Amino acid sequence: MGAAEPLRSVLWVKRQRCAVSLEPARGLLRWWPSPGPGASVPGADACSVPVSEIVAIEETDSHGKDSSGGKWQKIENPHAFTVHRVRRARRHRWKCAQVTFCCADEQLCHLWLQTLREQLEKLTSRPKHLLVFINPFGGKGQGKRIYERKVAPLFTLASITTEIIVTEHANHAKESMYEMNLDKYDGIVCVGGDGMFSEVLHGLIGRTQRSAGVDPNQPRAALVPSPLRIGIIPAGSTDCVCYSTVGINDAETSALHIIVGDSLPMDVSSVHHSGALLRYSVSLLGYGFYGDIIKDSEKKRWMGLIRYDFSGLKTFLSHHCYEGTVSFLPAQHTVGSPRDRKPCRAGCFVCRQSRQQLEEEQKRSLYGLENTEEVEEWQAVCGEFLAINATNMSCACPRSPTGLSPAAHLGDGSSDLILIRKCSRFNFLRFLVRHTNQHDQFDFAFVEVYRIKKFQFVSKHVEDDDSGLSEPGKKRFGHICSHHPSCCCAVSRSSWNCDGEILNSSAIEVRVHCQLVRLFARGIEENPKQECLG
Repeated sequence: MGAAEPLRSVLWVKRQRCAVSLEPARGLLRWWPSPGPGASVPGADACSVPVSEIVAIEETDSHGKDSSGGKWQKIENPHAFTVHRVRRARRHRWKCAQVTFCCADEQLCHLWLQTLREQLEKLTSRPKHLLVFINPFGGKGQGKRIYERKVAPLFTLASITTEIIVTEHANHAKESMYEMNLDKYDGIVCVGGDGMFSEVLHGLIGRTQRSAGVDPNQPRAALVPSPLRIGIIPAGSTDCVCYSTVGINDAETSALHIIVGDSLPMDVSSVHHSGALLRYSVSLLGYGFYGDIIKDSEKKRWMGLIRYDFSGLKTFLSHHCYEGTVSFLPAQHTVGSPRDRKPCRAGCFVCRQSRQQLEEEQKRSLYGLENTEEVEEWQAVCGEFLAINATNMSCACPRSPTGLSPAAHLGDGSSDLILIRKCSRFNFLRFLVRHTNQHDQFDFAFVEVYRIKKFQFVSKHVEDDDSGLSEPGKKRFGHICSHHPSCCCAVSRSSWNCDGEILNSSAIEVRVHCQLVRLFARGIEENPKQECLG
């Protein structure tokens, strides 16, 4: 058989005679009932699986315990092989399913085994050796158990070797990545919550910039993407990143995305203060409401996960607002807007097209064909705010299925900047409730949303002594000020919530780096096809 020639045979699936075909050109394995010579055309009951979604091929011992139940009674001395494959279930969940094919001819069975394995070998995007970090303390403390019971068996089945490090203290993973030789790995897997992912993210980006000779403390430095992908096995309390990139926080689903070698580029925002890097952010950068929640909850860690609910209620009742100036550079290169109701999905056209336009924009600036950053049109909004949020993704989670910004995109080189001006508690509650339903949460007079690629914030009470932001930017802001009647308690400053970590510097400078990292994911699939259970 030639390299691209289809392979077709009559095999047995369960107790049914089936026609089975493998089409290398299409990368597709199909089978359908074929009770007689004339039933060789696939019908509505045909089953199929892309070769790219086959987990493993195993030769099956048909003389074991299964052969005594009459399963093989129609064929003498059958030979068999089992295909372990991805099967889609409800709500974006993936399962590892099996289908066993058998035949009387040993040579035919070996031909199928050899051909299928050759097809899998051609899938070069699949990882073979992974570095795994397990956080045994995050979330409900089940990380190690989840990995051993749900993930490790699948990695073994797929012939993926691993080096496992169980973290013992904060920043253990980050420190290890700076010291280890990462060239021998095909990817890095973190088992834990969003905090564990953030630690691995910081380690990978920091290590990559050090190797490339890039100073990450320079706010305008062009950061270098890492060739390694990051896999997330969710074992945390919210698992926002996993939920927004896969569609569900399920360990088996995430493990299968890693095994098949999916790749999803994702934007990362760098956060600077006074010429020094503070942190990177991929999900939520929140000041005011969300900053106060995370700061208050840190004092109540003894309460466990319920501390977030308690601190959330306390912060809502406190109803503090903060005065300052938000300056931002609109993302002119992006396709779409925060309110177009077009969410980021697998194979996203918006992310692909926006990246192309951003690259063209950068080329024109490089060759002086268009205005450079020094003269780009910045805008500014000043006033009193209950919350200032910047999201690089929808920030969806089980409690908020559509997220803080439902139409935010993972890899379009922009962030959605959401400004919630001071308002009554009742109106703010209406705004928060809309995060749990399908209504437009931006459809309020006190809410503004912008798609931006850079922004700066200066608190009113520290504008004079906390002015370490770039002077060129401050000269080109055009103010958009609105005066609303006072309805909440003004206090001096809040803290920034950066992906669940506290930033105590209120004055920050943020820049979005387009598709800086890649995950073992493919994005949320729009309409998962119906699966055959054969």
